[in-house]
Amino acid sequence: MGRGRRIGYVGGAALVAAVVAGLAAGPAAAQEGDLPVPYGGLATVLAAASPDAADPPGANDYDCEPSAEHPDPVVLVHGLGASKTTNWQTMSPLLANEGYCVFALTYGTALPGERVGGLNPMEQSAEELDVFVEGVLEATGAERVDLVGHSEGTLMPQYWLQFLGGDAVTDDYVAVTPLYDGTLADPLPVAEVADTLSARDLAGAPVAAFCGSCPQFISGSDYLDRMAEEGTRVEGVDYTTIMTRYDQLVIPYTSGVLEGATNIVVQDGCEIDLSDHLSIIFSERTGQLILNALDPENAGDVPCRPVLPLLGNEVV
Repeated sequence: MGRGRRIGYVGGAALVAAVVAGLAAGPAAAQEGDLPVPYGGLATVLAAASPDAADPPGANDYDCEPSAEHPDPVVLVHGLGASKTTNWQTMSPLLANEGYCVFALTYGTALPGERVGGLNPMEQSAEELDVFVEGVLEATGAERVDLVGHSEGTLMPQYWLQFLGGDAVTDDYVAVTPLYDGTLADPLPVAEVADTLSARDLAGAPVAAFCGSCPQFISGSDYLDRMAEEGTRVEGVDYTTIMTRYDQLVIPYTSGVLEGATNIVVQDGCEIDLSDHLSIIFSERTGQLILNALDPENAGDVPCRPVLPLLGNEVV
């Protein structure tokens, strides 16, 4: 959360009531022939409970032919601990309904199966992204892709863009809750004491044993320093960043500000949007911001509706 702008989450009773309301609300209504687009956390919860690591609705149709209006396939890149299944229950069908060829991968699965991704060092995951994008381009005949990433999905692809040639095949890059300066970029004074005692390194070693990417998120990591030395913003790629003041994992949220990008904070012009790090990726406002970033010539009005932390739009 931004300094001086912290907000208390809803209390226990209110949270229970909101969850019940969300269960009753169900997916948002869709026009005939469209995929349902759920603007809330219920679809993610149900997807996480499913025994299969299925493609999100509308994604990974390798027979999809890009249209003249949307010639670039959209590749969705999930966050830490998520997967293609859980991260994209809202944005995948939304984009598919708008005529995009949508593709999503699960990467960095250090554990068996494809339930929890993003755990491997980001350099390794970037290699997976490279192979995946190559397959998308080959299947669709497209020359370039657009990227939409969330959390780690805004940081890991930077390595692909900077060091693996991804910049040559990427047009637009929409980054939701990005952290180009890492998290804890503005740490408490106690952090200096921890560094003096090497406590941060001692704590990071066991974490890295099962989550190789986790230490890379911390401001000042070798991974982040290497990107900064090269210049984080990659020339030839159009960046849009979408942030929330109430991000409890990217601290401060302004770590997502990128010079030369279109930088958006969802609360600007919509104070009733209380999106946090999670609910921002299934909110209606974020969805329209993504659509506008990918197709600015046909930009639509960005809605302003109440959004709750963790739960999203469906409960209000």
